[in-house]
Amino acid sequence: MYDVVLLTLGSDRDAPGGGCGSGGACCGGTTDGPEKNEERCETPRVPVLACADALTARGARVETVTARSDAEIDEVLARLDGPPRPDGLTWPDPDSKTRLVVATASDAQLRAVLRRLVRRYAPPPSRRPDDLPRDRTVPDLPPVGVLPLDPARSTPHRDLAAQLGLPRDPAAVAAAVLDGAVRRLDLLRNDGGSVTLDGALLGAADDRGRPLHWRGRVEVDDAVLSHGDDPLLACAIGNAGGYARLDDVTLLGNPDPTDGLVEVAVAVPVVTRSAFGRKRVRLEVRRARGRAVSVLPREGKVPFLDDGVEGELGRKRSWWTEPGAWAVWTA
Repeated sequence: MYDVVLLTLGSDRDAPGGGCGSGGACCGGTTDGPEKNEERCETPRVPVLACADALTARGARVETVTARSDAEIDEVLARLDGPPRPDGLTWPDPDSKTRLVVATASDAQLRAVLRRLVRRYAPPPSRRPDDLPRDRTVPDLPPVGVLPLDPARSTPHRDLAAQLGLPRDPAAVAAAVLDGAVRRLDLLRNDGGSVTLDGALLGAADDRGRPLHWRGRVEVDDAVLSHGDDPLLACAIGNAGGYARLDDVTLLGNPDPTDGLVEVAVAVPVVTRSAFGRKRVRLEVRRARGRAVSVLPREGKVPFLDDGVEGELGRKRSWWTEPGAWAVWTA
């Protein structure tokens, strides 16, 4: 039977020194850029204990671990390592008898764990092994079970677990981890050192919620959605569909986390005149799909949300697709 590690992310209240890990890692932040997440990293205990009981009842050996730093997350992930390789690289064990369940109160927390998986197993470019897929910079990451915890997200379809159709009931999560199938999914890496599971939304609003204009060059492979001259209201970068809509505007058409592509859209206000000379403003949405996207702000810093993590973009940032790089246990 399997050893199962049920990983939760500790709160900033009970962390040693009062922190949530370097760069707010427990909430999904990164040490490589000005990202932040103001939500507390509290983990509801009842679903965790219920899942642990369901796993134990099925004969699994269960350990619950609360990680309050990147280092403590890494200690858990080390249990998924494979045997030593001749090239000295740290590599996941495809035959591991240890299975990981991540209890997540937000997509940002799941992202924090996947970010550490990528940092653990991604080889340096100078040591790229022959057995790494040609279209990837990381090996097949170990599958994870996802235990959603936020009751406010149990009905809406915006959170990633619901988009993927993953079980939410603790007993159903336990069954998926022990008896379910592995579903491989695309991952977005970026040159800021982090990852994106769902998507990112760039733009800002004033105190009344009205979008503010910004300018930037947006490229998807060889397609240019904005040269930097047009005023933009928003730019959506979608691996999945969490940022497909902005209020009543559809930004992304049909983002698919299994097609090996990223879908990108920019919303541009366009002024037109009626037959009577009256000015009207319509919103033009330009879309493209490809393997990589880059955004270069023309002036100042552009606020963004990336898997729910807040940040500001002041220089060029690129995202690229890692097809089928990560995986989940599903029923």
